[in-house]
Amino acid sequence: MAKIGYARVSTKDQKLDSQIDVLKEHGCERIFSEKVSGRKVRRTELDNCLNYMREGDTLVITKLDRLGRTTKQLIELSLYLERENIDLQIIDMNISTKDAMGKMFFTMMSAFAELEANLLSERTKKGLASARARGRVGGRPAVSDEKKEMIKSLYNSRNYTGEEISKMVGVSRTTIYKVVREDK
Repeated sequence: MAKIGYARVSTKDQKLDSQIDVLKEHGCERIFSEKVSGRKVRRTELDNCLNYMREGDTLVITKLDRLGRTTKQLIELSLYLERENIDLQIIDMNISTKDAMGKMFFTMMSAFAELEANLLSERTKKGLASARARGRVGGRPAVSDEKKEMIKSLYNSRNYTGEEISKMVGVSRTTIYKVVREDK
């Protein structure tokens, strides 16, 4: 009956350190961690963690949203844990599914986690629409016709690699090849 930790952050520039420290403080023998969105269905390290766990083990997380962002994801996971006789401990809420109240509270919190994710998505969409209405458009600025001609000329000269052209013109290698393909 081991305590196994799972830590997750959504983006590459976020750090896992604080979650891992808390999981260690709570006696986790092994910790699986990854940097991937909670909305992703396939999370390699979570899958590895679940495959590693055995009947009677406890999955320990720092916050509910580390497991997933949708009620469906969280309920499916809770059913899997129950079927495998694996308990869940959520540190920041002081919840454990070892008892009926913990199981009920987990289900309720799953719904709130999905609501929070949906509200964030709505706010983001409204903000982007508002910016568009003011004439602001997201994404990278378009490559000027002058730069496109320079790229084509340098590329067709066969004197430079894509990387060298990229540095000279100040655009990515992907952009270099995209411009060259436009011509064909």
